[in-house]
Amino acid sequence: MTTPSETITMFGAEWCRDCRRTKAQLDGLGIDYTYVDLEADPAAADVAREISGRTNIPVVVYPDSSHQVEPSNADVETKLRELALI
Repeated sequence: MTTPSETITMFGAEWCRDCRRTKAQLDGLGIDYTYVDLEADPAAADVAREISGRTNIPVVVYPDSSHQVEPSNADVETKLRELALI
């Protein structure tokens, strides 16, 4: 079983173009992650805001407890390489 510290968590919503792009990138790379749909779980928006200090999405939280807000594909790829996940 994977513990939260070993997984990537992405907070997003379907209406968010950046969220769809980041989700497609993670899916395309075959990265395991937990997707938190802020439309289905509005309370999770508070969690995402606590992590990032902002209301922007997506918020991507990595296994090393770092996070990115509205990351570009290049930002995500760089971080995944840094963590040796790709």
